[in-house]
Amino acid sequence: MPKRGRAGDGSETRASDGAPPTEGLLGSAAPPLTPQTTIPLAPAPQPTDGLLGPSEPRSVAEDTLTPEDWRAAGYTPAGGSAFPELRAGAPGAAPWPDRMRTLLRTPMVERPAFERTARELHPSAAGRNVPRILDLTLRIGELLLASGEAAEDVEAAMLGIAHAYRLDHCEPQVTFTLISISHQPSLTDAPVTADRVVRRRASDYTRLAAVYRLVADITGEQISINDAYRRLARIRRNRHPYPVWLLALATGLLAGAATFLVGGKLDGKAWLVFGSAFVASVLGDRLAALVARRGLPEFYQFVIGAMPAAAFGIALSFNDWHLRGSVVITGGLFALLPGRAMVAAVQDGLTGFYITSAARLLEVVYLVAGIVIGVMLVLYVGVNFNARLRPDESLTGSVDPPLQLVAAMVLTAAFAMLLQTDRRTLPMVVLNSGIGWSTYGVLAYNAALSPIVATGIAAGLVGLFGQLMARYRYASALPYVTAAIGPLMPGSALYLGMLALAQGHSSAGLVSITRAAAIAMALAIGVNLGGEVARLFLKTPGATERIAPYLLVPRKAAKRTRGF
Repeated sequence: MPKRGRAGDGSETRASDGAPPTEGLLGSAAPPLTPQTTIPLAPAPQPTDGLLGPSEPRSVAEDTLTPEDWRAAGYTPAGGSAFPELRAGAPGAAPWPDRMRTLLRTPMVERPAFERTARELHPSAAGRNVPRILDLTLRIGELLLASGEAAEDVEAAMLGIAHAYRLDHCEPQVTFTLISISHQPSLTDAPVTADRVVRRRASDYTRLAAVYRLVADITGEQISINDAYRRLARIRRNRHPYPVWLLALATGLLAGAATFLVGGKLDGKAWLVFGSAFVASVLGDRLAALVARRGLPEFYQFVIGAMPAAAFGIALSFNDWHLRGSVVITGGLFALLPGRAMVAAVQDGLTGFYITSAARLLEVVYLVAGIVIGVMLVLYVGVNFNARLRPDESLTGSVDPPLQLVAAMVLTAAFAMLLQTDRRTLPMVVLNSGIGWSTYGVLAYNAALSPIVATGIAAGLVGLFGQLMARYRYASALPYVTAAIGPLMPGSALYLGMLALAQGHSSAGLVSITRAAAIAMALAIGVNLGGEVARLFLKTPGATERIAPYLLVPRKAAKRTRGF
């Protein structure tokens, strides 16, 4: 019988002499008894290129897909469409909005691909910079959309930037608050998609002009990605061309000029009305800025900004001097009506961007509702205290064409300053406004046409000449158009509708408000039609058979949605 070891005597009994020692909780420092066996590493897996086999260096001529396969899948063939002698890079000296809008309205299968060298077509040439290119494209698109550009123009700019940096198969998409872009080089590569949310909007047409120049240089392949980022950072840091105090004075000047525009009289009372509208608009602007710094939404800013003009108009009516209080209220409305958003909303709807158009129209409705609520609250108080508001005596008075033309041009200059338009652009904007208001005056007063028809025709000329001026300066048409349509805004019709509702005449009020909506629609459609006419009949520079033959093809319109 074997003996058991006692504790502390140093003896130890093993079940088998050849058993390995246990490691315990902390392990054993003893070397392993069995020798280690080295297993060779498995060979690296062969990289594959999707379902079509391993990726091997190959030229474009050795593509595994035929042009018919590419077209059936909805992609442009890697060698481009059957256009003779496409020039490498940007297609000639044609303006980039025309070039990219043509490509944007062309299906992907029909888009021509620019000729690229074998080095440019190598995956490593564009793969390293795809995220940066897409990010730069989104940042520029965000600035354009926040400045009020139409969705189609934003998509055209994004497509032009992607093409300039060798990303041919890109699809940009713009909605009211979200912009995105997707790039898929071929059917065998994974797509890369990036998006960006637009949360803040600001009307700064000086910055918009700088962004347009940046896009023109990028699409002309004159600057690199790093230089484009540096210029974009400088554009974002640029200060506004006009100080805050001057913008406040411009708001008052706009409302004061509107009193001469709708009143049509130049007498001693007119200057008192002018001063009242000036002070009321400046006070409303400062109150709106105060609540904006407190974080209140824009709707409440319009409610508060509309109240001082209505209060001053009510105060002028409590006397026997027959002061034109209704003119003061109407002048204050001209300083608040959202003409920029309305034109952009209608333009998006006419070009097929219905979601963005609906969102912008809803924004316009909310802003106008804020103006109506702010004015109606004061009007109800004034009507209950028997305020002597006589719009028939003030808004339909004598017509003085020279005075109204000067007032319209002054109103446009003040409106352009509020939109931060460049100083060098102001004379051309004022000239365009004079053309539009003169056309409206001749048609409405001399030819006795309907104000809606006269507004549409005048707005069409404003859009046409604005597009011509933009082409001459290689810039956006918004600075030349938005402020120029300011005198044509339906301020008096909107006020008459609100006053009728406040006095209990609901039928007359609805008729006036409907008329104001019709004038606004005619204004926006006329501006869009004038721009489209300019692009339709003007010869595109650089569109030759050798440089850019696809620009000679008739330009397609927006998609039809009814199946024919």
